Amino acid sequence: MTALLENEILLLIGIAALAWGGYKLKALAASGAVGTFLVGIFIALGFKGYGLLLIGLFFVTSSFWSKYNRKQKESIRDMHEKGSQRDIMQVFANGGVPALIGLSAYVFPAEFWIYGFIASIAVANSDTWASEIGSLSKKRPFSIVQMKTVEPGTSGAISLLGTLAAVAGSALISLVSYFFWSEITITITLLLTAFGVMGCFIDTILGATVQSAYRCKVCGKQVEKKVHCQQPTQLVKGNPWVNNDVVNISSILIASVITILILM
Repeated sequence: MTALLENEILLLIGIAALAWGGYKLKALAASGAVGTFLVGIFIALGFKGYGLLLIGLFFVTSSFWSKYNRKQKESIRDMHEKGSQRDIMQVFANGGVPALIGLSAYVFPAEFWIYGFIASIAVANSDTWASEIGSLSKKRPFSIVQMKTVEPGTSGAISLLGTLAAVAGSALISLVSYFFWSEITITITLLLTAFGVMGCFIDTILGATVQSAYRCKVCGKQVEKKVHCQQPTQLVKGNPWVNNDVVNISSILIASVITILILM
């Protein structure tokens, strides 16, 4: 058995272990585990083991913060369309762009794909940390559209704690990448951190403007669900087809393209 084949087998085992582990730990639904395996294969094609370690770092840390202090987040999760177990669409929303960049790097090798890949994961990590940690803030978040404080968990709202978490989440991915790839200098690390945070704010803007939001006719709460309190909800904002998954993949794609254009 050649060394190349051995490495490929090890990568496949690593991808399968990540998907299976996520499923067993209830961080992934069954479809989410399948999606994770597919995303992992495309990332491995372009960026080998370091790419998998980076997406794995996002997965592990985001899963941790998703489960951290879960009781305090129960009222917020009731507003969201989906729970903490990621399905295949949620996996593709966060990992689809990195997977596409991995495939592109495999077919058309070029250094600039590395920057876009790192930025894509930095955005996903930044946004997840901002949402999960920011929801623990003792102060109500501020809506960038309504220009007033709103209920925690409302799309398009920011808080100081969430913003600091966004910076930390992006910085973690960028800093680890510095030790993985020789192409990543200190200056590029700082730029990638900034691009990751920028993507998080793009997500916030899209969430505040075009993402769908509904009003429950029973309890009056604004939610992301089309059914709440066992009754159909009423669309009060955004477009019906633009849910959180669409916003996530859009913000990651936009930030990644900007990163590649600037750093290529």
